[in-house]
Amino acid sequence: MTLANKLTIGRIVAIPFFILFMFTGNIWTRVGALLIFILAALTDVYDGIIARHREEVTNFGKFIDPLADKLIVSAALISFVQLRELSIPAWMVIVVISREFIITGLRSVAASRGTIIQASLAGKFKTTSQMAVIITILIILIVNAVLIKYVHTSPLELQAFLGWRRIVGYILSKAPYWLMFMVTILTVISGFNYILKNKHILFEEISNKTKN
Repeated sequence: MTLANKLTIGRIVAIPFFILFMFTGNIWTRVGALLIFILAALTDVYDGIIARHREEVTNFGKFIDPLADKLIVSAALISFVQLRELSIPAWMVIVVISREFIITGLRSVAASRGTIIQASLAGKFKTTSQMAVIITILIILIVNAVLIKYVHTSPLELQAFLGWRRIVGYILSKAPYWLMFMVTILTVISGFNYILKNKHILFEEISNKTKN
């Protein structure tokens, strides 16, 4: 197995530990979850670079790399829904994950016809924004845990004060929702972009099924 593929597999192996740390819920496990996700994001950047530099691009790597990305992003987003302090609605995560299934299906249909759908600029921006937002929300979770343990207050309780404490409390309480909302919009836009650019593949598939 190539080094690049080992890094990709490492991202998948890290997912159970990430989930365990997320739901343990103290400061250090949340720091651990953040570090795991950052390492996963870094390996996502470098495994492709390593594969190309060492001329070790494989079909297995082309399959497992985007799958690993989707799995760890999905694990993070689903975990966020379970944490009430974040107030992230399930419908946003459903939209994001549904988009991934739809585009993966479209790529599979295209591949069966010998066509490779390359990642678009919108798709790359979507992935980068997802990673950045997840890291930001993980940092917010750490800050919340620090407030509860050492200041004996929560972001909601901070909103009862005046001045900067009220602003901090509002940001910590509302930022995860709006960050996730932004990611959802970007995800939908990039999904439509893929579909519009490759609609001929879908029309051909529908036409063939109708003839059969």
